[in-house]
Formats: sequence, C-alpha cells, structure tokens
Amino acid sequence: MSDLPSTDPALTFRAATRDDLPAIVALLANDPLGAERENHVLPLPRSYEDTFAAIDRDPNNELVVVDTPEHPVAGVLQLTRIPHITYQGGWRWQIEGVRVASALRSSGIGRQLFLWAIERARRSGCHLVQLTSDKARPDAIRFYERLGFKASHEGMKLHLESQGTA
Repeated sequence: MSDLPSTDPALTFRAATRDDLPAIVALLANDPLGAERENHVLPLPRSYEDTFAAIDRDPNNELVVVDTPEHPVAGVLQLTRIPHITYQGGWRWQIEGVRVASALRSSGIGRQLFLWAIERARRSGCHLVQLTSDKARPDAIRFYERLGFKASHEGMKLHLESQGTA
C-alpha cells in the first residue's frame, strides 16, 4: 500500500492488521443490514480470519482502516483493483465494505477516507472508481453522490446458499 498523506493530519490511513479484525467486524455489524449478516462474537468465527489472510496476500486487494488519535479503527473500507479488457485494457478500483464508527459519522472522516482512496486509485493507474450501495441505505447513497459518484448502472446480485468456505 502506498504511503499517501492525509489532508487531515489527525487521520492516519493504513493497511488493516489481523489485530484490527474484531474492530472491523464491529463496524460492519453496526447498522441494520450489517447486524443481519455479520457475526460479531468473540472469538470471531474462523471465516473472518481466513478471508483476512486471503485479502492480505492478494496484491490487488487492500483492507484499509483510518485511525484518529482518540479512536483507532474509526473507519474501514476494502479496495480491489480489477483488470478489465474494456477501456482498452484498463484497471478499475472497487470500493466495498465502507463503514465509519457511528459516533464519528458526519465528522468528515468518511469523506477524507474516500478522498484518500480515490487518490490511491489514481496513483495505481486506475481509470475508474466504482462501488455498490444497498438501496436501503439512502444516506450512504447521498454521501457517494456528494463525492461525485453517479448511479450510471443498475447493479444486480445473486446470493448463493452457503456451502462452507472455499
């Protein structure tokens, strides 16, 4: 992960570590949708550790946290750099799993996290930054629109029944 400076000196952006996993899962579980799909118990289920290890060893994936002096792991997002034949063989940056601690929402941390990630995408040679947001999250969608994202495509997902981990 490149060492991009923050526009706010009180914020530190860094690669997540294994020790951050409980705090990350707590952030992901701290909303109505996340509460239904995450399993924030200690110790964490092994699947979280296995997936973290897969992300950590994949050079096209980054799990990034933002720390404040008072609140380590104040926010999180996952970045995935995806090669595409379209756009003459261009690369895209997918942003997923975005959360900011509920007590820190509307403080500007989310905006700074996105500005950092967008600059990271530019520096890594991507021509496009994309994300998905559940339609049940209108506040998040408005936030992304204020950052310049456009709802240009209709996204679709097919949830598969779990057969265990791959």
